[in-house]
Amino acid sequence: MIFKNLNWKPPKEWKVIKTIELQTGGEPLRVFTEGLPEIRGGTILEKRRYFRDNYVYIRTGLLWEPRGHADMYGAVITEPTTPDGDFGAFFLHNEGYSTMCGHGIIALTKLVLDTGFIKKEGKNPVLKIDAPPGQITAIGHRKEGIVSSVSFINVPSFVLMQNQMLEVNGIGRINFDIAFGGAFYAICEAMELGLNLDKNDFSKIIDYGKRIKNAVAGNFNVRHPFEEDLSFLYGIIFIDNPYDYNNHSRNVCVFADGEVDRSATGSGVSARAAIHFSKGELKQGEKITIESILGTTMDVEIVELTQYDQYQAVIPKVTGMASIIGQNQYYFDPEDPLKEGFILR
Repeated sequence: MIFKNLNWKPPKEWKVIKTIELQTGGEPLRVFTEGLPEIRGGTILEKRRYFRDNYVYIRTGLLWEPRGHADMYGAVITEPTTPDGDFGAFFLHNEGYSTMCGHGIIALTKLVLDTGFIKKEGKNPVLKIDAPPGQITAIGHRKEGIVSSVSFINVPSFVLMQNQMLEVNGIGRINFDIAFGGAFYAICEAMELGLNLDKNDFSKIIDYGKRIKNAVAGNFNVRHPFEEDLSFLYGIIFIDNPYDYNNHSRNVCVFADGEVDRSATGSGVSARAAIHFSKGELKQGEKITIESILGTTMDVEIVELTQYDQYQAVIPKVTGMASIIGQNQYYFDPEDPLKEGFILR
């Protein structure tokens, strides 16, 4: 091997950040494990705000090119911010920060249990994860000591608006609902828009998602009842019939700056559960399986009903699977003119 005697190390003045890479249903998660500066704050939202205000170069440098790409997704693990929390986490994407990330919760649960970062005994160990919308309970389902799937109990999910219409430039009139599943989504029928939810319409899905997101956000007031930091439209979800008729349906989420979720979107299927419940299409205790653009799946089940401020809300349980796919270390050379990254979308 040409490089078998390579002993080079970066100069001391270079920043080095180490990561572990995972995927959930095809959606990447880059977890920053070593090399981060101090992240101050007493709550996860405060820590996320501090990171946003002080370390933007880390987000762009590790998620954008040349170290990442336009659809890369990241996570920062912190110490817990609640008395019974196991750890805290917040999530990053090409445009900024997520309010909730189901695929990230699934991947982080796999990561901390399989690596022994957090030691829990039994076949179904339970984790308490302090996340931006509140504490998430996650359960790792082990087979022969390895986590083969993960379920998490999400925050109260509710319908904000139903049966809305809007004229969107370049598309025409759209019909949509808005629901919260840890983040707010506008949810549209793909068939009404002439969209195929597969790779053949990938560019069109991005284009329509960005147009609709900008139009809805500009014309509708999306407000969380308690948290200002959660009060914005996070993404657009297009839904259609499944390609595998053993499943309930297929959906594709477009979020941030035209980022497409490869998974079925854990917070998105939670928002959908709230909508289906409000329409009498899903009852407490019933489970549905939803496909992604790749055909990978997540299950969602309503495990509880609750009142959330003025909203009738559901508590969803989402189940999916993740894989650990690599480890990396990234260098920030102070003289590199592109050290903070760039994005081409």
